[in-house]
Amino acid sequence: MSLESALDEYPKTLPLRGGLQVAVRPLAADEHAAFHQFFCALPAPELLYIKHRVTEPEVVRAWCAGLDLGRNLPLLAWNGDTIVGVCTLHQNLGGWKRHIGRVSVHVHPKFRGRGVAQALVAETIEIARACSLEKLEAEFIGTQEGALKVFSLLGFGELTRLSSYVKDMQAITHDYVLMGLDLVTDEEFASAG
Repeated sequence: MSLESALDEYPKTLPLRGGLQVAVRPLAADEHAAFHQFFCALPAPELLYIKHRVTEPEVVRAWCAGLDLGRNLPLLAWNGDTIVGVCTLHQNLGGWKRHIGRVSVHVHPKFRGRGVAQALVAETIEIARACSLEKLEAEFIGTQEGALKVFSLLGFGELTRLSSYVKDMQAITHDYVLMGLDLVTDEEFASAG
């Protein structure tokens, strides 16, 4: 399977806890305004953990204008016309980490506790398998306990924890946590049975 084949399955509707249904599909280039609104809804302390200034409209507009789903695939969960979650699969198409994808996920504060993050990460894991990635990794700040738990439930394990290793956007140090997941591709799964 390939990325193109995997993306043919979208959009799709996923039922979540509390009767919430979300439409899941990749970000489109013309959705920069809704994507920017999503980031602006995140609590200020969480924005400190994001590596880019996502509350600046020009940053989000530039991302959307240069959208390359093979390198960075933002998978969005929509409730009506509101983005309620995003999970991005980051890939290196060459080099020594070309077999490893990186996953990041964020959920709108009003839609937390309903399984949005878990559903989006699970979908992203399947897309990563379709892309023949062998491993996934996710980076966290040590205080992101909820996110660490969600990823653990999906099979990710802690690879390393470095004390006071990273600084947020206000230059405050935090523990750095790297989690990883070994993927079994469709071919490997079929040959194992």
